[in-house]
Amino acid sequence: MRPDVHRWLRRRTFSAASWSAAELADARRAEGTTVSVVLPALDEEATVGAIVTVIRDELVLRAPLVDEVVVVDSGSADRTAAVAAAAGARVVDVADVLPAHGRVPGKGEALWKGLAATTGDLVVFVDADLVGFDPQFVVGLLGPLLTDPGIGYVKALYDRPLSTTEGIVPSGGGRVTELVARPLLNAFWPELAGFVQPLSGEYAGRRELLEQVPFVSGYGVEFGLLVDLAALAGVDALAQVDLGTRRHGHQSDAALGRMAGQILQTAMARRLRGGAPAPELLQFLRTGDGVEAVSWDVGVTERPPMRTVLAAAGAQGRRR
Repeated sequence: MRPDVHRWLRRRTFSAASWSAAELADARRAEGTTVSVVLPALDEEATVGAIVTVIRDELVLRAPLVDEVVVVDSGSADRTAAVAAAAGARVVDVADVLPAHGRVPGKGEALWKGLAATTGDLVVFVDADLVGFDPQFVVGLLGPLLTDPGIGYVKALYDRPLSTTEGIVPSGGGRVTELVARPLLNAFWPELAGFVQPLSGEYAGRRELLEQVPFVSGYGVEFGLLVDLAALAGVDALAQVDLGTRRHGHQSDAALGRMAGQILQTAMARRLRGGAPAPELLQFLRTGDGVEAVSWDVGVTERPPMRTVLAAAGAQGRRR
């Protein structure tokens, strides 16, 4: 493992259990900091209401940590907007925010419009399809931001149980992460190899930073934000928090293929300079003490076309 990644992992990896909602509510009140939570949603009536209810009950009313909860509806065909509003969220339609800029499809568009539709100094993004949502997710993401002014962006890390026909596999999911995002980061942005869940849909940041970087319209948004914010503020301004376990719906292989394509496009657009990819791949295992990094050498050697080898050998023989 690279020494800089090892140092970053030790300094910038936290546990959500390190903070309580009441403690952070006091901290943000003392600082005069405001907090917005944004949920991008498309046809999530089955889950969005419960998430909004938990955030409002626990983090708005009981411990005043959050100032506003906004659901950005991307044109749902179901009752997502009505359910979210009934639970206490302010619901905005993606088409009604910054209408002069039009509308493009994709999750990143909802996040970008959500940034425009809110006012908090700190903005927390939470996917609207989570099952069994725990308010400590929001608490954990806000912890580093409210206790360390040097941290500007925080990503979630967690186990992702994978639902199969044989039941729930405790540690699974994250197929696009393991097959696309992690290899790309390790190869071309190895300083970011320490992020356990680079594509996590739960993260928080300071508005002053988020407003300085572009938001990719589709599923490449998380990858783009990670790379761009590291370039803007430096890797040490980024952190990750262990939230434990995250449960949500899983997509088909075809849908994941489209997601992977958008992530690849996002990465290619940011690879403006050349250079050989780094040969190390960092992967992570859950242990009793948290997560353990395991390093693999995935470098490859490219042999020349056989015709050129044989031609060179023949020429050498003729010279003899």
